[in-house]
Amino acid sequence: MKHRLPNLTWLRTFESAARLLNFTAAGRELGLTQTAVSLHIKSLEASLGCKLFLRQPRRLALSEMGEAYVGSVRRALDDINMSTTGLFGSTTKHTITVKAPISTVTLWLAPLLPDFLDKHPAINIRLISRIWADSIADEDVDIDLRLGYGDWPGMNIEKLSEETIVPVCARSAAENIKSPADLPGGNLIHILGYEDNWERYLSARGVQIKEANIRCWVDTTAAAFELVAADGGYATFLTRFAQSAVRRGCPVAIAGPPIAFPQAHYITDVIGRGPVKPEVELFKSWLRVRLKETKQTS
Repeated sequence: MKHRLPNLTWLRTFESAARLLNFTAAGRELGLTQTAVSLHIKSLEASLGCKLFLRQPRRLALSEMGEAYVGSVRRALDDINMSTTGLFGSTTKHTITVKAPISTVTLWLAPLLPDFLDKHPAINIRLISRIWADSIADEDVDIDLRLGYGDWPGMNIEKLSEETIVPVCARSAAENIKSPADLPGGNLIHILGYEDNWERYLSARGVQIKEANIRCWVDTTAAAFELVAADGGYATFLTRFAQSAVRRGCPVAIAGPPIAFPQAHYITDVIGRGPVKPEVELFKSWLRVRLKETKQTS
């Protein structure tokens, strides 16, 4: 079936003229001349094959087809406007695009964002987790927050944190863990990409992992957190993630003291990018403060 989608500029002009019933007033609203408005309407009518307006001396009225058509046009334009505002923000506000690891977004950053939004009502945040990393180009990202070793070539890098890890269990299971030596007796959860965390943690506490009960492997820290909260086992998390969850009243408990972790949070940026926008610098400053708030070492 061949689609009949008229020129969107003509439709926008038609909606304005139909609402105001005056080509001159519609022109003022749209920044067009009366002649341009008239030309848009004539072009739309020619495309549709019918008259949309009844042109009478000193009076403009919608035809029956115009009356029938304008509601659909108005709803379509409203839908485009709402979708555009929802995705890209209002033109009266500044919008910052922030990209971060999904674990950092779900377990730490998202619960803190209301604080920034309350302090800066003129700034909107577009938050992209790394699960969607390929959906947005680097040059479209204002702040790229990463967790890693700081070894990204071709990037400007600013280290924002030192990190530690702790074991975490369900709140209901906390009484079963009197010391780190009790941890291997529970169901240990491995997070893909961080499989060595349990050995790192237990060996730092003088505990052997060889007889540990490894029951589950998951591919995200967020999934491991939900499994722990459901009393499905123990997992290691960044201390800031664990403390954030406990503060929010999640049904989890920290099951041992922290140990140092070799990765950290960094802000990265493409080399050669232009001056930093004021709203972006405000968010960076806020991030620096929040990432230094958590006590990360024992």
